[in-house]
Amino acid sequence: MKRTFILAFALLAMLFSAQDLKAETLSRGNNIEFVVGIIDPTYDPEGIHRSPVKPPLVYLEDGVLTFEVGHPDYALTIKDENDNVVYTTVVTSSQTTVVLPSTLSGNYVIELVMGNWLFTGRIDL
Repeated sequence: MKRTFILAFALLAMLFSAQDLKAETLSRGNNIEFVVGIIDPTYDPEGIHRSPVKPPLVYLEDGVLTFEVGHPDYALTIKDENDNVVYTTVVTSSQTTVVLPSTLSGNYVIELVMGNWLFTGRIDL
């Protein structure tokens, strides 16, 4: 009986946590899905082999990018459909938001570079 109660309580706690997380995600905007790539596959820093890198959590709402707290530094590039760079900046680890220029309108490719890792996604402004 006690074990059943504990399991039921744990399931309810997980359900409410998932709903809270969903509400928090929705309030930040649309999550940008990134594809992970390597800039130079021959680069091997001191022979250290780590597990695959996790894509960053970045949200877009009304031309504002919101980064998770505690993220690493990124070089941010926005490209148009012809692969022309239309915006570039450095996002330091202390920044949680980047306001994109209001002149940008349409579909773009967003690239974040962290060391030898390239994260590529699509955004609609």
